[in-house]
Amino acid sequence: MEGREEARLNDLFFVCSLIEYVARQTKNERKVIVKAMGHEGITHYLDLAEVYHCENIDKVTEEIINKYHIAEGSYDNVAKAKDSIPTFWDMGKVLYRLIYEKAKRENISFVDSLFAVYDSWIMRKIDDYNCSTYYENTSYQYASLVAGHAL
Repeated sequence: MEGREEARLNDLFFVCSLIEYVARQTKNERKVIVKAMGHEGITHYLDLAEVYHCENIDKVTEEIINKYHIAEGSYDNVAKAKDSIPTFWDMGKVLYRLIYEKAKRENISFVDSLFAVYDSWIMRKIDDYNCSTYYENTSYQYASLVAGHAL
């Protein structure tokens, strides 16, 4: 993998982790955060991920909450987890891999792929830490996403 492509994947990983963190802090579904930020906001954080990842994540989260007027929700998948809870970095890794897989296979941008994945049915399954979808391999997740149901 070329250096810039690898850096771009790291940027995508950071943005997915950031979305997860903001969602957990505000108790919202991840798609709520993505929709609030919009294409322009997601692109902004992707383009400046190298800068933002050096900042305190709570500071960046507060900036996003205020800038995009993200209200407190009632979605708390972390509280519903019965066993181990993946970190927001763990979930960032799961989602960036799926987003990358979709972008690569369908020849679409990371941003378009990100919106499609976060707005899809599979997010509810990935967000359910009591089932196995979030730790399944990326190929399985992608095939299920395309099929429209868990395989």
